[in-house]
Amino acid sequence: MLKVLAGDARGRVLKTLPQDDLSIRPMLGRMKKSVFDIIQFRIPNCDFLDLFAGVGSVGIEALSRGAKSCVFAEISKVSLGLIKHNVGMLNYNDRARIVRCDVIREFDSIVKKYDIVFMGPPYKDGDKKALALTMPALKNVVRYDVLKEDSVLIAQKHIKEPVGHVAGLDHFRTEKYGDTVVLFYRRAK
Repeated sequence: MLKVLAGDARGRVLKTLPQDDLSIRPMLGRMKKSVFDIIQFRIPNCDFLDLFAGVGSVGIEALSRGAKSCVFAEISKVSLGLIKHNVGMLNYNDRARIVRCDVIREFDSIVKKYDIVFMGPPYKDGDKKALALTMPALKNVVRYDVLKEDSVLIAQKHIKEPVGHVAGLDHFRTEKYGDTVVLFYRRAK
């Protein structure tokens, strides 16, 4: 059961796919709590971007905790339907924008400056083949210049996915949760 952890929607259950459908991998509650504990003081009144949004649980958590706005970027029609349902159920429609786009090829459709950017790309495709989408998504964040001077960029990836240095980003923190790694970046000075 996927729940909102804190804020005005605390305890509300989000609609997701059945547990045996692994096409969407929502962020685990323990990991989500830890990440939001780290960024909690940056959330009120922030502009949040949720890339590869899945069911929207990360962006909805931000809205529940007081984010001014959230853009949910996702390519899957099934996921977009779940995000729309969850955002509407919580009456966040006026602070949410749901965009169907391929984060790697159509990033220009979500260009704006954000205070917090989160990306949780899928680890594998439908044939269980590794995708390695983190690095190209990080490069798009820099290429399209969506970070403000003091923004935080958070990238969730599989522990085996290689991610090297990205020009324009300063990597300042790493957290590990089982086979998942969460990388924290800020704009390079």
